[in-house]
Amino acid sequence: MELDALDRAIVGALVEDARSTYAEIGHQIGLSAPAVKRRVDRLLSNGAITGFTARVEPSALGWTTEAYVELFCRGKTSPAEIGTAVTRHPEVISACTITGEADALLHIRAKDVRHVEQVIERVAAEPFVVRTKSAIVLSRLIDDPPQVRSGPASED
Repeated sequence: MELDALDRAIVGALVEDARSTYAEIGHQIGLSAPAVKRRVDRLLSNGAITGFTARVEPSALGWTTEAYVELFCRGKTSPAEIGTAVTRHPEVISACTITGEADALLHIRAKDVRHVEQVIERVAAEPFVVRTKSAIVLSRLIDDPPQVRSGPASED
């Protein structure tokens, strides 16, 4: 699903502020509000936009400690099996398969180090997990999600 320049501009405006009205976005990019709505509906239906969400400050929920945990799995554990297992742990806010020695990398948010330890213990108890390796985050250096760009950063 290739996005044209107007679609990229709409997505960029929504990434910047998902609460923008269709009229506001249309004013920014030179389309009518109904035209923006049609494009947003199409972007939703074809899966280019997967949803809208609120970003919440984790400390407001009391989850001020975060860690990254590498999972080392037994045999031929499938990514689907790992994904199914880790979604049972609400503290795991993202997970991905990775290159290198580990099979997967989990991002955990918790209320304190003891809570992180409990989450790691629960994850490590999954039958396919051989071992884990974790790192506690001390401070965030960059915290904003990447912005959608209207084109390549450099010419090839």
